[in-house]
Amino acid sequence: MTEEAPEDFEEFVEFKLPDPPVIGGAEGGTFDQASIDALFGGGGPAETHRVGLRAVLESEIINHERLPMLEVVCERMVRALSTSMRTLTSDSIDISLDDVTTARFSDFMDRVTLPAMIAVVRVEDWENYGIITVDSGLIYAIVDALLGGKRGTQIMIDGRDFTTIETALVARVLRLAILEFSTALAPIAPVTIKLERIETNPRFAAIARPSNIGAVCTFRVDIDGRGGRFSMMFPQATMEPVRDKLAQRFMGETAGRENIWPDHMRQQMLATQVELSVLLGEISMTLEQVQALEIGQNLNFHAEPSQQMGVLCGRLHLAQVRAGQRRGNLAVSLATSISKGKRL
Repeated sequence: MTEEAPEDFEEFVEFKLPDPPVIGGAEGGTFDQASIDALFGGGGPAETHRVGLRAVLESEIINHERLPMLEVVCERMVRALSTSMRTLTSDSIDISLDDVTTARFSDFMDRVTLPAMIAVVRVEDWENYGIITVDSGLIYAIVDALLGGKRGTQIMIDGRDFTTIETALVARVLRLAILEFSTALAPIAPVTIKLERIETNPRFAAIARPSNIGAVCTFRVDIDGRGGRFSMMFPQATMEPVRDKLAQRFMGETAGRENIWPDHMRQQMLATQVELSVLLGEISMTLEQVQALEIGQNLNFHAEPSQQMGVLCGRLHLAQVRAGQRRGNLAVSLATSISKGKRL
């Protein structure tokens, strides 16, 4: 007795497998370089060399001038900011300078790991902008430190947007960092830096063209085993007014010019005594008349008491005065302000 096959049963049909691909096009089946390039998608035409302006804009090599004084400014900022942060949070805080380098603006923004806060700052004296980026690990560590959160716990990033309270707390720390950076930069160039706004989308924080080059200072903050990094980026257009000062060499802890000796010389010069002379009048005489002068002879200068007279320091004319008397002594009063003086 035979069983009938079900209606949906398909009859088994034998078919012939395709031939395996031939490796290499050379005789004997050798695996040459052309086959390797074809296997991995290579072997195309060689990339043409860029020339002209395109070669400059698309070059991955950045030729930049080293700024030794900027590193000194960052080191001083680290020391001052560590003390200020300890006072603000009452926690053990360790701040260190990771690196001072140069990068294109587009490359710098591409390296920002979201979620993050991107602060746009304005340097009013230089009439330009800068960028400060704070990663999420440091943001949550700052919020917990200021609100008294648990110590030593790992922060889990859930991808949510930052709240208004979190943004306000981080803005407070950013203003403190900006203040310490301005103070550290003051011996070289006194500046006023203000926090303009905080963004979370890099597209809304574009302060320069993607190909523009800028100085990047990266700092590491450790708060009781937690923390992260924040970076400051200033385009070259922003730092152009002080580029020469930041590129100069330094010795020891001296930042910029030394103020002790100029102040000392200024104090000593202000305490120096000088002699002033009042020119009562002038007349013209020949050499023969001068030789004929005798003791007791009167000379008429044709000057009136209300006429202004000149005050001289050596051969420098300083001001105009009027003659008079005070407490029985001959005195003069200034009729004009003290000028830089003209040599007679």
